[in-house]
Amino acid sequence: MFTHDDFATIVPVLIVVLAACAALIAEATRRAGDRMPAGIFGLIGLGGAAFTSIMQWGRHLTGFKVIVADDFALFVNLILCAVGILTILLSWGTAERDQLPEGEYHSLMLFSLAGMMLMGSTRDLLVIFIALEIMSLGVYVLTGIKRASEQGAEAAFKYFVLGAFSSAFFLYGIALAYAATGTTKLDEIGLAVAQSVAHPDLLLVMAMLLLLVGFAFKVSAVPFHMWTPDAYQGAPTLVTGFMSTGVKAAAFAAFLRVFLSAFEPMRADWIPILAVVAGLTMIIGTVVGVAQTNVKRMLAYSSIAHAGYLLVGLVAASNAGVAAILFYLAAYAVTNLGAFGVIAALSSNDRPHDEIRDFAGLWHERPAMAGLLTVFLLSLGGFPPTVGFIGKWYIFNAAVQAGFTKLAIIGVLTSVVSVFFYLRVVVMMYMTDDKAPGDRPRTPWVVATGLGLALVVVFYLGVQPAQILTFARHSVESIF
Repeated sequence: MFTHDDFATIVPVLIVVLAACAALIAEATRRAGDRMPAGIFGLIGLGGAAFTSIMQWGRHLTGFKVIVADDFALFVNLILCAVGILTILLSWGTAERDQLPEGEYHSLMLFSLAGMMLMGSTRDLLVIFIALEIMSLGVYVLTGIKRASEQGAEAAFKYFVLGAFSSAFFLYGIALAYAATGTTKLDEIGLAVAQSVAHPDLLLVMAMLLLLVGFAFKVSAVPFHMWTPDAYQGAPTLVTGFMSTGVKAAAFAAFLRVFLSAFEPMRADWIPILAVVAGLTMIIGTVVGVAQTNVKRMLAYSSIAHAGYLLVGLVAASNAGVAAILFYLAAYAVTNLGAFGVIAALSSNDRPHDEIRDFAGLWHERPAMAGLLTVFLLSLGGFPPTVGFIGKWYIFNAAVQAGFTKLAIIGVLTSVVSVFFYLRVVVMMYMTDDKAPGDRPRTPWVVATGLGLALVVVFYLGVQPAQILTFARHSVESIF
C-alpha cells in the first residue's frame, strides 16, 4: 500500500516528466506553420519542481523505501532546476535558428533532468543505475540531435560507446556489492562494510573500484576523460553547456551519496586513489587546455580541470568539503552555462563561432556580449569578486583543513595556469582591431534575460555566498 510520503518524494521528478510529455504532445499535434514554444512547458515544469523542492525542505521524507527527499537531494534538485531553466532561456530562438527540433530538444532535456534528479535522491544502487541510464540516453541523443552535422553524429556515437562501456563497469560494481552484502541499499551496504572493515572482503574492494570507475567517467575525471573534448565540440553549443553542468551535478550527487554512506568505512582505501585522480585531473585538464584553439574544446578541458577541483572536496570527505562541492556545483553551473550561452548567441546555423579567432574585435561590435563573456571566463578562472573565486577558496580551504595541503597547492597552481587560456579569448575580444569574418546574429531578448540572470548570480554569490553555503552545509547533514 502506497503512502503519502511515497508520492511526495517523487513529486519534483514527476512534474518534470509530465512537462517533458507535454512538450512531446505539443510537438506531435502542432500544425504546419504553427509555432508552439515547447520551452514554456519546460519552464513551468522546472518551476513547479523547484517550488515543491523548497516546500519539502527540512521534512526528510522517505518513499518506496529507497527514494529520499532529504535536504541534500532537494539542494541538488534546485541546482538542476536552475540548470534547466537557464538552458531553456538561453535556447530561446537559438534552437530554432540552429534547426533543432524544439519539441524533441526540450523533452529530451527534461527527461534527462528527471534522471539527474532521481540520481541525487535515491539510496539504492540499482535505482541510481536506472536513473543514470535515463539521464545518459537523453544526453546521448541531444549530442547528435543536429542531424545534418557529421561532427555531431560522430560525437554522439563516441559518447554512446564509451558511456555504455562505463555503465558496464558500474553495473559490475553493483553486482559485486550485492554478492558481498546481499543488498543494493546504501545504508545496508554501509553496515556490511563497517562489519568487515577489519578484514576487507575482496568483492567489496572490487565493487568499490568498479563503481569509482563508473562515476569517474561521468564526471570526466582522468584517465576516463577522453570522450569529453569530442562530445563537447560536436554537440550543439547549448547542449554542451547543459551536459557539462547538469550531468556533472547529478554524477557528483550520486558519487557523494554512495561513497560517503555505503563505502564510508573504507575511506582509507578510496581516498588515496581519489587524491591521485584529482591531482592528475587538475593538471591534465589545465595543461592540455592551454593548447586548444577551439573554445568549446578549451571549455571541455576546463570542465575536466573543474572536475578535479570538485574531487578535492570529496577527498577531504568532511562536512565542509561536501558543502563546498555543492556550492561549487551551483557556481560552476551558472558560470559555465553563461559562457556557453554567449557562444551560442553569437553563432549561426552555418557558423559555430567557436574558434578563438572568431571573437576578434567583439568588444567593438558587441560590447555587452564581450563584457558578459569576460565576466564568465574570469569567474571560471577564479577571479574575485566572482563566484568562481569563492567556490575555489572553499574547496581548497576544506582540503587544507583535512590535511591535503599538497592537493590544495596543485589546485591553486593549476588555477593560475588556467587563467592563460581564459585570457586568450579576452585579449582577442578587446585588443584585436580586426573584425572576425561573417555577421553575428542579434540576441533575442529572452536569451539576453537569461544571460543577465547568470551575470547577477555570478556577482551576488561572489559577494554574498554565506546564505547559500549555510543551506549547503545544512543539506550535507543528511548523508553523514
